[in-house]
Amino acid sequence: MRCLRYLRHNWLRILALSALVMLGGWYILPWMVSLPTGLDAAPSPGRIYLAADGSQLRHLLNEREERVALPVKFADIPQILIHATLAAEDKRFFSHGGVDLLAVARAVRLNAQHDRVVSGASTVTQQLVKVVAARPGRRTFSVKVEEALQARQLEMTWSKTQILEHYLNRISYGNQFTGCAAAAHGYFRKPLKQLTAAEAAYLAAIPQSPGRLNPFRNPAAVTKRQQMILERMFANDWLEAEAYEIAQAQHIVLQRYHGGFSAPHAVDLDLATNASAAEEIRTTIDAALQSRVETIIASRLAALKSKRVHHAAVVVLDNETRAVLALVGSRDYHAEDGGQINGAWVARSPGSALKPFTYALALQNGGTAASIVADLPIEYQTATGIYKPENYDKRHYGPMTYRYALGNSLNIPAVRVLDSLGGAKWLLDLLQNCGLTTLSEKPEHYGLGLTIGNAPVRLLELTNAYATLASLGIHRPWRLRVDASKGEDLRVIDEASAWLIADMLSDNQARVMTFGTRSVLRLPFRVAVKTGTSTSYRDNWTLGFTPEFTVGVWAGNFEGQPMNDVSGVTGAAPIFRDVFQHLKDTREVTWYADLPKTTRIRIDPRTGRRLVPSSPAVRLSRSEVFVGDSLPPAAVSTDYEAKTGRAILPAEYSRWVESSDNWLGDLVTTDTRSRYQPLKILSPTDGMTVVLDPDVPGGGRLLLRTTPVDGVKWMCDTLRLEDEAGNTFAQLKRGSHRIAAVRDGESVRVTLHVKEPEPR
Repeated sequence: MRCLRYLRHNWLRILALSALVMLGGWYILPWMVSLPTGLDAAPSPGRIYLAADGSQLRHLLNEREERVALPVKFADIPQILIHATLAAEDKRFFSHGGVDLLAVARAVRLNAQHDRVVSGASTVTQQLVKVVAARPGRRTFSVKVEEALQARQLEMTWSKTQILEHYLNRISYGNQFTGCAAAAHGYFRKPLKQLTAAEAAYLAAIPQSPGRLNPFRNPAAVTKRQQMILERMFANDWLEAEAYEIAQAQHIVLQRYHGGFSAPHAVDLDLATNASAAEEIRTTIDAALQSRVETIIASRLAALKSKRVHHAAVVVLDNETRAVLALVGSRDYHAEDGGQINGAWVARSPGSALKPFTYALALQNGGTAASIVADLPIEYQTATGIYKPENYDKRHYGPMTYRYALGNSLNIPAVRVLDSLGGAKWLLDLLQNCGLTTLSEKPEHYGLGLTIGNAPVRLLELTNAYATLASLGIHRPWRLRVDASKGEDLRVIDEASAWLIADMLSDNQARVMTFGTRSVLRLPFRVAVKTGTSTSYRDNWTLGFTPEFTVGVWAGNFEGQPMNDVSGVTGAAPIFRDVFQHLKDTREVTWYADLPKTTRIRIDPRTGRRLVPSSPAVRLSRSEVFVGDSLPPAAVSTDYEAKTGRAILPAEYSRWVESSDNWLGDLVTTDTRSRYQPLKILSPTDGMTVVLDPDVPGGGRLLLRTTPVDGVKWMCDTLRLEDEAGNTFAQLKRGSHRIAAVRDGESVRVTLHVKEPEPR
């Protein structure tokens, strides 16, 4: 009774005291706890790769195995997503102070009625505190009280928009997507601002239970919650009736996303070669072009399946910036037959694709497009044995201008030209200066075979070397990032020589003998192009350029399986053609203007000499282009037979003139009688030392050569000599040998030393 009287007389005091206690708990107690550390620091985003236009290529996981987008400012978060989130999680967010007492009371009542937890009452602010604190283990009552006090303190510290911004950037949306921006791209491949009301509600449904509400595993549950959220949005006047009906009816289409795999080989290459770990990396990749190139590869390889061609790679460069516009490393990155192998980076044999650089050196050293090289049988004695180059079709074409030798991709002329320049060293230096990093051996390792592709190179680096030709001799490093340094310009080929190479490679007439008049290399606009095929049809290459773009294509099989009689012109070239045609259709593609002091004159292709209009040989002449003062000598009367007008070739062509390989027929002859030539042994040279080839049974053999050729008889007391197809060979054995050449009483002798190879 006394207690009741006390309450009756002091109820105002008790009420005031209770109010003070409640106010203390609401405004003072929250300051007795500390806010979670890291609340201001956004989670580390995984590295994000973007195409040149800003579209996402790949989003990598961060150190916590999350895919976190860069933080989005509140102003950039669409209102429809904010309303959907509040409808799902906290409809009174803007009216409570961090703890929703009405929701708490409702949750207590419902949980008591059902004798289990059927409703929660945590606000967006409480959820943000929970996410940042990331406490392990069960959330006890004391933990929940502490989180409530922290949420209350945060509400007194931050604005509502700050809290919402941090919440939407840090909440989990399942499948390793953290933050609304990562979720929008991950599930819909969309930026936030493009979300529809239905998609916003769909995303807002997930954070309540990301494991249970996994759109890929339990889409029905997510859709059910999404519909409930849309109903709440409509009830709260956040959706008008028409928008509500449209959102209810929209069919949600999910994108199966694993961080993105657009331009996967390009992204992998940057990860492997670039140490910079910036959070957002804008690449030079043109997303539309990349997609088109991938489609072209898939289509062309499908047509070549019966020829055992299973893989291809393509690189497209911008010549001015050396930006990689497209890089496709295989037919399908996810294919089980080596899809993740990057064909643009794996070193393979390029075949004839290196020849243009040999001819560029020859032009720099005084040659012209009209210079003559003999396409005749030849053997070279090297430190490792005999090297005998052969043409693709096993034929010999006699006198060939540099233009036609390169255009028809003849092997013997390319080797002869490199030999005349002093050997592999000069070509190796040029290729290294053009950025071919795989050529790390000494020149002797490659020998003259370097010009016809006996060394492995990377498609990306070789394409950039061709871009050096396209830039008229200026080398720059290729680059895969927009902000990468363009590097210093390095002139490695003089302008005139590079311009002539472009002119020669774009001349369809110059390749008719090998490729015909209407090959796939003949595009409806001017393009410099060169093919390459490695030994045994293991690798196909086609590379080419205009002033604006360079395209490189490799086709073959990653496991090294030979293709079924597929050359560069039938394997890689159709892909090359389709890619360049697409560039022409979608971008500006031009051709080079003439350089100063460019001259076009008529030359005799049999001799390389320039002709005057009155010359009887004009009817057989061809137009040739020259830059500067490097004109060939003029033809003279002694170059031709007086009666027939046939061109008189040097004596070394005599056997070829009489052979079935002579495609010039009676337009050429040789006449050694009218011009005396002293007998000279060309091979072997006097004092030459030959190392026996251990891979050739019996030690191998050596082709004996003289000038002039006709009427020569060979003699040697210590070596067996064999005649074969009009040529004489010495069967080698260890020791020193005297070899003699005799003609019409004239004789020349040399000494040849043959030894065993050094033990390895």
